[in-house]
Amino acid sequence: MPDDTNKHRSASDEEIEREISQARSFTPTEAIARMAGPGAMKGASPVSPVLQAETEIGTWLRSNLPDPDGALQASLHRRLRGSEELLAHLDAPLEALAEHCERTLSSDYVLAELVREADVEWGRRMGEPPHFARTGGTDPGDPYTIETVRGALSKMMTELAESAGR
Repeated sequence: MPDDTNKHRSASDEEIEREISQARSFTPTEAIARMAGPGAMKGASPVSPVLQAETEIGTWLRSNLPDPDGALQASLHRRLRGSEELLAHLDAPLEALAEHCERTLSSDYVLAELVREADVEWGRRMGEPPHFARTGGTDPGDPYTIETVRGALSKMMTELAESAGR
């Protein structure tokens, strides 16, 4: 007898579902969810691992890299988005940041390019022409020089090493 009530209840439930489905529009989101099947997202984050890693790096930079104008933070974050370093360290994105900083500090050319990108970003944010490094002197209004960026990255490397317990 219990089997008959379960079948009856099941048929009744199906009829109710059919009526509800007829009364509403069908969206592409619902189609994807139906294709994935029931429980497809159980225990999984709807945010991709790459986006999670990028967000962790951005949050860490905003909290730990002193940069009042935010141009250096933005330039570093942009360089790391989708980078090989990040993709190799999705489970530990701060290691990707440390690796990137180490690579940047080991090459004068790469460091100069980061400074140039920060200068351009600063100029865009401030609505002013960027202050690029000039041969034979420094511009007193330049917030991002080779020396200041090298110092900021070196300090950041120390903080990353301390937080990782290295």
